[in-house]
Amino acid sequence: MSIVTSPFPLARSRRLRRTDWLRDMVSENTLAVDDLIWPIFVREGSGIIEPIASMPGVNRLSIDEAVKAANNAAALGIPCIALFPYTEAKDKNPECTEAFNPDNLVNRATRAIKAAVPNIGIMLDVALDPYNSDGHDGLVRDGIILNDETLLALEKQALVQAESGADILGPSDMMDGRIGIIRQALEANDFSDVAIMSYSAKFASAFYGPFRDAVGASGALKGDKKTYQINAANSDEALREVARDISEGADMVMVKPGMPYLDICQRVKSEFNLPVFAYQVSGEYAMIAAAGQNGWIDQEKAMFESLLAFKRAGCDGVLTYFAPEVARLLAEK
Repeated sequence: MSIVTSPFPLARSRRLRRTDWLRDMVSENTLAVDDLIWPIFVREGSGIIEPIASMPGVNRLSIDEAVKAANNAAALGIPCIALFPYTEAKDKNPECTEAFNPDNLVNRATRAIKAAVPNIGIMLDVALDPYNSDGHDGLVRDGIILNDETLLALEKQALVQAESGADILGPSDMMDGRIGIIRQALEANDFSDVAIMSYSAKFASAFYGPFRDAVGASGALKGDKKTYQINAANSDEALREVARDISEGADMVMVKPGMPYLDICQRVKSEFNLPVFAYQVSGEYAMIAAAGQNGWIDQEKAMFESLLAFKRAGCDGVLTYFAPEVARLLAEK
């Protein structure tokens, strides 16, 4: 695309910046409530709203409180929520059996929310780390994360999540071949309408720390995840991962983290032209929220600016802990 402009003073860029309505009218990108997916952390118990110290303003919710949160999300027009479980140590083991327990926390929460708020979308994470006593996304033997053995566990996990009523499955494990295994299992078990949003470009990142606190995985993790998550230095590799996941049946793809990887978002959208999402991860959220809380930045303005950056980079939507606040402010406008 060639860029043509007239010389000054025939062309004055500031003409179109003069008023709010004029700036809005010529805005190249807009943020809408339909762009938002709200991640929610659930835990056992009743009537519990438990603050997460490393994520100001974010709480772990018991199932009854998660139902209320889902009702609130629906009232605000948020189309989809993503549920993540806080798993107690007693429910973790090396075989990750709680991951494919039909009555585990996240599956019970899904059923309860669907019964109360049937029209809201629910996305569930397909990965073993919340249930693994080693804290990894895959099964571990002698310090090695096993790929093919993990695929069998992920297949079972995906099926019980689909049975619980999940609309979207988000395989986040980064095991080779998992999208094909999950897609085939869904088709074979009459879950062909369940969509897959693959965490295709998930990088080994320092920005996940608060999330691991939120799901109780921080103390459990042994080592790091660099043998299966993407090297932060690589972009071509990310595109290869996306291409493979699409070929195996992914309906949508995700880039994670978000803001440090806007170049990946743009490349993926340009190359594949299918629905692309970014996850504004816990570390990104915490930096903005904590700085805002301390008066170092204007949280509201930084929040909107960061989310518009995802749209500018080509994203169709964003998973963000700011979703309820953004939805309320958009409604006020």
